[in-house]
Amino acid sequence: MPNSGKGRAPRALPAMLLAAAILSPAMPARAQGIIALPDQTSTIRLSNRDINHVVCEGGEIEDVKFSAEKAIAVEKAGADAWIKFLVKETEDLGQTTRSYVTAPSEFFIACNGAIYPLYAEPADIPAQTVTLAPGSIQRAKANSDLLGPLVEEDRAVSITLAMLQDRVPASFAEVAPRLGRIVLEGLPTAILTERRRVAIEGAGLSASEYLVAANSDTTLDERTFLDRSLGANVFAVSLDRLTLKHGETARLIVIRRGEAQ
Repeated sequence: MPNSGKGRAPRALPAMLLAAAILSPAMPARAQGIIALPDQTSTIRLSNRDINHVVCEGGEIEDVKFSAEKAIAVEKAGADAWIKFLVKETEDLGQTTRSYVTAPSEFFIACNGAIYPLYAEPADIPAQTVTLAPGSIQRAKANSDLLGPLVEEDRAVSITLAMLQDRVPASFAEVAPRLGRIVLEGLPTAILTERRRVAIEGAGLSASEYLVAANSDTTLDERTFLDRSLGANVFAVSLDRLTLKHGETARLIVIRRGEAQ
């Protein structure tokens, strides 16, 4: 429920608005693998036998620079590029000997308006996938494009659904959650634990997901969570359930003004 201003009673998000809020399809969780950031050299290990995959997250690969003198083949298409270290074969008395590349190589990949320097060490390992993740400038632009056209209530709906559906956009920067348990003065029968926190650069917002565990049967009121213990500039809170039995857990989404709290 967004809280539009000081002294104004919070309002629940309309159910139809929640149901109708459709997030961008470019919001799935990031696949596991090697993550590289722009404008800083990433030292990585790539397979010297198989084809390695490079993915530009949220954009396209415009160019790949590397030393043409080295035994390397590179192809690119859209958001993807493929890197293969070429195997040298020699024959002697009818026997074929294969020599695999072991010397490191540098790649400079242009992705989504940024340069990603990669220092790649070939190794006898399976094919690797390298994700070129957005930097702060790219994240801010992506968040501005995503949330800028929306009014504040619609922003709260979109962020809340992204958190509850575990489909947090890659442009939301993960921040270390607060450690320890939290007990609110207005809700002594429950314990809160922060599970996830994100900073939404370019939108001036941050959000957290808390797990709310009940010590006894409890009816929850979202207004109880408009508490300074959860942030000084909270403007929206949402629960995935309002009644808890002993031992049950609810998910709470808290959205704040300000990227860092």
